[in-house]
Amino acid sequence: MMQFSDDKPIWRQIYELIAMRILSEEWIETERIVSVRELAAEVGVNPNTVMRSYERLESDGIIFNRRGIGFFVSEGAKAHIKELERQKFMTEELPKLQERLALLDITIDVK
Repeated sequence: MMQFSDDKPIWRQIYELIAMRILSEEWIETERIVSVRELAAEVGVNPNTVMRSYERLESDGIIFNRRGIGFFVSEGAKAHIKELERQKFMTEELPKLQERLALLDITIDVK
């Protein structure tokens, strides 16, 4: 069972779990991934919640569906996830970090 936090929707946390499995190469590009029902049972949620994650991953080009066969990791998914995470870091996390550093009068000496 997966422990979920309250700070973001469950489907988003499952999305991130799958992305981390791809980045860590637990799930390999072009290979089939577990079914919606299997993952739902593994993490302890309704299959509809996992399906929402799969649909978003599919729309983001990270996985694809072969009708009647299942979902597969897209070729180039790892690089694509890294790029999406970089963009998220640069637009969401870095500005907050910079603001916090400035408030605390912390400077970073980059050589």
